[in-house]
Amino acid sequence: MIEKTRHIPDGKKERKNQPVNHYLEAEYLYFPTTDLRCPAGESCVIDGQYVKVGELIGTRHGGFFDQPIHSTVSGYVVGFEKKVHSSGQTVDCLIVKNDKKYVLHESCVSRTDEEIAALTKADYVQIIKDSGLSGLGGSGFPTYIKLETKHPIDVVVGNGVECEPHLISDYKLILERSHRIIEGLTYAMRATGAKKGIIAVKKKYPELYEVLENARHSFTEFDIEIKRVGNHYPQGWELDTIKHATGINVPIGKLPAEYGVTVFNVATLYGFYRAVKRRMPITERFVTISGNGIKTERNFSVRIGTPMRDLIEMCGGYNENGKNKVVICGGPMMGTNLQNDDLVITKTVTSLIVLDEEPIQTEPCIHCASCVYSCPVEIQPVQIMNAYKDRDKDAIAALNVNKCIECGLCSFTCPSKIHLTETMRQAKRFIRK
Repeated sequence: MIEKTRHIPDGKKERKNQPVNHYLEAEYLYFPTTDLRCPAGESCVIDGQYVKVGELIGTRHGGFFDQPIHSTVSGYVVGFEKKVHSSGQTVDCLIVKNDKKYVLHESCVSRTDEEIAALTKADYVQIIKDSGLSGLGGSGFPTYIKLETKHPIDVVVGNGVECEPHLISDYKLILERSHRIIEGLTYAMRATGAKKGIIAVKKKYPELYEVLENARHSFTEFDIEIKRVGNHYPQGWELDTIKHATGINVPIGKLPAEYGVTVFNVATLYGFYRAVKRRMPITERFVTISGNGIKTERNFSVRIGTPMRDLIEMCGGYNENGKNKVVICGGPMMGTNLQNDDLVITKTVTSLIVLDEEPIQTEPCIHCASCVYSCPVEIQPVQIMNAYKDRDKDAIAALNVNKCIECGLCSFTCPSKIHLTETMRQAKRFIRK
């Protein structure tokens, strides 16, 4: 009997127990002036200019928002170069030569508790906007836009589930910065007017619960709960996290804010602390390199803008076994296959997976319905695939392809090894044309 797939190998045991290598002194740092959400952008510095940590060096322009770009080192601007973005695009990057002095910009002065207590909602929106903080769980959506909602917010949920296999960036961040994450949650609660704060972590990680629970006791004036949720995949999906952390069911297609809830990744909450308390943007990220195609799997703490090739070299390079390599930015379920490894660490990059390429033979569909049983949004991937083959836009739309969250479960469960998730992406693009 075909059953719903809820648990997948997570590949995290080895990652969790490995030490973190602090590589914070790359010679050159690269800052994309465009990305998938912001197709236009420019710098506000010139060649030869000296810049400092936290200094504004450019702005990306989206359809209805701008995103500031900040330097994560001090040093000199030395031009532009094309690099690979985590989306797989090749983009222009501003280059800063690191002087390894890490001089802070004059604007990066901590606020006092009295100054923070006097902040209004409008102040919080402007602070978060100026910091360039975005969804660090991978969405990259500007955080300040969530704060601008007109809906009353009752509860702020911190998502610490990190359900993708191999990824441990949030895990390490919680272990090392739990107090700052809780402090960031209090600022998010003040900014939204929420009376309740919840941080969700997986039940199988009692160590995360304990460090957050200990940190929570330093903020007794706030109603904060650490909630242990399920270990299934994709528990980290926003609507699933809300359901199991709060009991609130948000229908697909509706905004959580309409139901009095807003969700921030725990790394984003840490970003709240940086922006509000220290007047600093996010400058560093935990990054993991893993997979059977790399000589040594390692965890890193790196400055945003660091070239991924530096980290690959520190892992000993690729296994030299004559096999082609598959390079994935992000997790194995929802990550992006890259054409090459000339990647820059941006705020949303937390993992690179390098695999030896293994030929996979795709077979015809056997109509087992495993993809249907396992789909968390209850659509029919095979029917959508057939409609896409027929180029039937009406049928694709009627089958609700836009509900797809691209979690990868349909491809993972398919015994015929059909690339269903990629077909869902293509079908969504097709009906938008």
